[in-house]
Amino acid sequence: MKPTSGPEEARRPASDIRVFASNCSMHGLGHVFGPGSLSLRRGMWAAAVVLSVATFLYQVAERVRYYREFHHQTALDERESHRLVFPAVTLCNINPLRRSRLTPNDLHWAGSALLGLDPAEHPAFLRALGRPPAPPGFMPSPTFDMAQLYARAGHSLDDMLLDCRFRGEPCGPENFTMIFTRMGKCYTFNSGADGAELLTTTRGGMGNGLDIMLDVQQEEYLPVWRDNEETPFEVGIRVQIHSQEEPPIIDQLGLGVSPGYQTFVSCQQQQLSFLPPPWGDCSSASLNPNYEPEPSDPLSSPSPSLPYTLMGCRLACETRYVARKCGCRMMYMPGDAPVCSPQQYKNCAHPAIDAMLRKDSCACPNPCASTRYAKELSMVRIPSRAAARFLARKLNRSEAYIAENVLALDIFFEALNYETVEQKKAYEMSELLGDIGGQMGLFIGASLLTILEILDYLCEVFRDKVLGYFWNRRHSQRHSSTNLLQEGLGSHRTQVPHLSLGPSPLLCSEDLPPLLVLSPRLSPPPTAPATLSHGSRPAVCVLRAAP
Repeated sequence: MKPTSGPEEARRPASDIRVFASNCSMHGLGHVFGPGSLSLRRGMWAAAVVLSVATFLYQVAERVRYYREFHHQTALDERESHRLVFPAVTLCNINPLRRSRLTPNDLHWAGSALLGLDPAEHPAFLRALGRPPAPPGFMPSPTFDMAQLYARAGHSLDDMLLDCRFRGEPCGPENFTMIFTRMGKCYTFNSGADGAELLTTTRGGMGNGLDIMLDVQQEEYLPVWRDNEETPFEVGIRVQIHSQEEPPIIDQLGLGVSPGYQTFVSCQQQQLSFLPPPWGDCSSASLNPNYEPEPSDPLSSPSPSLPYTLMGCRLACETRYVARKCGCRMMYMPGDAPVCSPQQYKNCAHPAIDAMLRKDSCACPNPCASTRYAKELSMVRIPSRAAARFLARKLNRSEAYIAENVLALDIFFEALNYETVEQKKAYEMSELLGDIGGQMGLFIGASLLTILEILDYLCEVFRDKVLGYFWNRRHSQRHSSTNLLQEGLGSHRTQVPHLSLGPSPLLCSEDLPPLLVLSPRLSPPPTAPATLSHGSRPAVCVLRAAP
């Protein structure tokens, strides 16, 4: 069979599969739908095309499935820096309250909640403190504030801080910010609170960080009256090294530093970056610590919140739980709820926190970006016998007092390099498209424009087959109604007489409707009837008048 000639191919509609196959850039279609009858060669080409398309679709489905699993990979890198922000350092004395600052009024209100004392034991406890019992007729105050108790009776940094230097320059209590934690009144160095400029360091190693000497004041420690979960048996301070955005959870994450030792803490900064869902499980939305039983006004502007941190989320979750259960908050918790009274501490707040920690009901994902500090500790005894007398004169303390109460703490960067731990998408959208394009070119020799050609062909098929069907159906209905109208008028039509046209041409056609078209310049037809015929069918003649 000869291939289709140019005019015949031009007369075929664009929806013809052979026209599409001959012009499509997809390999193999021209051999399947080309001219000629069915043959073994055409069948083999059809099988090859079907197999290639099936393999291509399978590979695409596999790549899409792998992409929708949202895999990620973790990259660890070490980077150099010429200047690093020094971390925040929070210090807490293990002893929460000084014995010299407790009063009979404090024991009346908080003795049961904080120390587990019965009212009948208050005189004996006061004698153990070296204080006289409450005088006869003692009347406690009508109100009591737990935050004020810790602020008044907690250890003062002015008394504890014996020496302070940062990068060799003197520092003092003014460089620390007071903060309440679950351990009571604590102090944070380089907190950045109230817009204070953060301290930086340009060198690593000892002498280029924070060097402090502290007096733990053992003579102010409360006597151990009975054993419970809150009873401290150790002496010293707790230290937590954290970023400025992260609140200290020093009772859980703090390092212990003992008197009689100089402790060296070598730090290395680590910057962590995690992916949000669906690739990971990180979050950057801060949790509001205020418990709101009623929905807030949607028109009111949201209050500014701190950056999301894991410890901040846990603290806010605990605050909301205690506020919902007890209608108050513990003194170290953020938010606007009132501080719990000692009775609420004992009967509601402490049991609620313990139950919450046992159930682990706070769902706090990792932050999408955070900073933490890897630490290495080492320590040596102080003072040496050679330096004991010198320190005793310098600090105006006895050698025995220095050995039991004084400690030194050096915190510094090991080097000015930092580690980055970053989660990255294992399979990007660009890689998915690249794989699909490679499979498309390998198996079917197609490209993105080939897909546009197929879509264009489908539009042509829809126009010719679907829309053409409805158009032909409407046209046939209109044509049948026209024939019925002409048959009704034919019974009343006057016979057309013979016409004398002279030299005027007579044009006849069998394909036109049965009409007689006369030029307006012709003479009126004669009265004698005339019959025009063409073969066996009536002919329609167009009469043209002579010029």
